Amino acid sequence: MRHPFSGPACLAASLMAAGPAVAATVAVTVDGIEPVPSTLYVALCQGGLSEAECRNGQDAPVRGPSQRVVFEDVAPGTYAVAAFQDQNGNRRLDRTGLGLPTEPYGFSGPSERTARPDFARAQVAVREPGLALRLRLTRALPRR
Repeated sequence: MRHPFSGPACLAASLMAAGPAVAATVAVTVDGIEPVPSTLYVALCQGGLSEAECRNGQDAPVRGPSQRVVFEDVAPGTYAVAAFQDQNGNRRLDRTGLGLPTEPYGFSGPSERTARPDFARAQVAVREPGLALRLRLTRALPRR
């Protein structure tokens, strides 16, 4: 016996009810890049700023003091953007024993930092057709 909710007519009806797929473009301009041969990493984060929550990322060789990175087909929602300049080529943000970053880094949200960044302060709403934002890399400690 055939199930009453199966077959091509039911499939077509469910696809039409779902509506068109929605996606946005997020264009991030990163300023404050230091003029040394290095790699810029930029990630979209969901729910927090840990590495596990910042899985949608891109990297590119540094080409100047400002660089643009574009994320395509981003589902609308709440995100934060995290970026850092990997100056020693180890593919991670280096930190001191106390956890302070030793390489330039930045987050979306307010540019002034008075405390450790958190997702609530860095979050941005992404809606169709997309979002353009800027962030500035800073240093927690002076360059050595």
